[in-house]
Amino acid sequence: MQTPWEYRYAHRTQKMGSSVIRELLKLTEQPDIISFAGGLPAPEVFPVKEFQEACNAVLREHGAQALQYSTTEGYKPLREMIARHTARYSVEVTADNILITSGSQQALDFIGRLFINRGDYVVVESPTYLGALQAWNAYGAQYISVRADENGMIVDELEAALRVGPKFIYILPNFQNPSGSTLSLERRMKLVELADKYGVPIIEDDPYGQLRYDGEHIPSVVSLDSEFRGPNGGHYSGNVIYLSTFSKLLAPGLRLAWVAAPPEVIRKLVMAKQAADLHTSSFNQYVAYEVAKGGFLDEHVKVIRATYKERRDIMLEMMDEMFPPEVRWTRPKGGMFLWGILPEFMDAAEVLKVAIERKVAFVPGTAFHPNGGGANTMRLNFSYSKPEAIREGITRMGTTLKELLQKNGDGMK
Repeated sequence: MQTPWEYRYAHRTQKMGSSVIRELLKLTEQPDIISFAGGLPAPEVFPVKEFQEACNAVLREHGAQALQYSTTEGYKPLREMIARHTARYSVEVTADNILITSGSQQALDFIGRLFINRGDYVVVESPTYLGALQAWNAYGAQYISVRADENGMIVDELEAALRVGPKFIYILPNFQNPSGSTLSLERRMKLVELADKYGVPIIEDDPYGQLRYDGEHIPSVVSLDSEFRGPNGGHYSGNVIYLSTFSKLLAPGLRLAWVAAPPEVIRKLVMAKQAADLHTSSFNQYVAYEVAKGGFLDEHVKVIRATYKERRDIMLEMMDEMFPPEVRWTRPKGGMFLWGILPEFMDAAEVLKVAIERKVAFVPGTAFHPNGGGANTMRLNFSYSKPEAIREGITRMGTTLKELLQKNGDGMK
């Protein structure tokens, strides 16, 4: 039965959809289900004690300011700290290049609001981050998918996509969500060159860059673009808009992230934010700065890395032991996810139904492919579950996959 409300929604709502992951998380909230479905940091690494002390210090020393309205751009000492940190990686930025947002998801929404007209093309990796697709679907984006492998986007296939005239290229170069892959240095350099050649901006989404467990740091796309353009007189004015977040380094409940971009882009983003929520929580910004200042963040990241590396290693070890040889998966050098690839005749959504009965969950990969495909893929999160839960959950998944493969094989005889 139709209701009067159905005739009142804006046209853009026709392309809005609920997150597959968020819906799945409701199902997996049952305490007896081992869930590899969410993209959740481990609560054990949240610096609760430091937050408690920081809250007291902020209220004691800056209570009136922290509880008051603030500037849209964000708390200046926090933006200056982010700018100093960014400068470590050869990118000349100041606080004028930084906007604090209510999570990276808000930044993605604002980017859609600024740049995307209905029908505009956006270049993405396939698979890519579901949250970005959700943000931009509402603005009527169309997607040009470029295949990816264990070394990230296959940049040799990018030029054909750029000839179409997309608004921008969206990329997660470090330990990508969902696949866990990392864009190689050679491909990053070629990406910067091709984007410059065709005059197409790059959106670099980097929530996991500091969560590396193996190998050497690879320069960010924004830093390579900065080097490509040479000295800029003290203000970044390149071709890359860079996003990152405190969600993976401090706590996701803060909803604190930032955008680094040329000043003229920041000014437009500020206007979008003023219309959305005036400014990000003053109190949260003061507290985050109080916690992060003085070198605490650098030390705390080491704790996170050690915790997640152990969990990744256990998941890979158990998959090696329990998964059938017909199944393949990535071996990420950092981040929070790995990507499973089933035989082509298998549907991960059907596997999930059986897995849920066995009290274990993951995310089928189809939703991460904006133009279809990936029915035989799945995303597994290793950061949230404790080691004993990972061992048990992967054992259940391995048993399920072996049984389904056996059943399929018997059915084909």
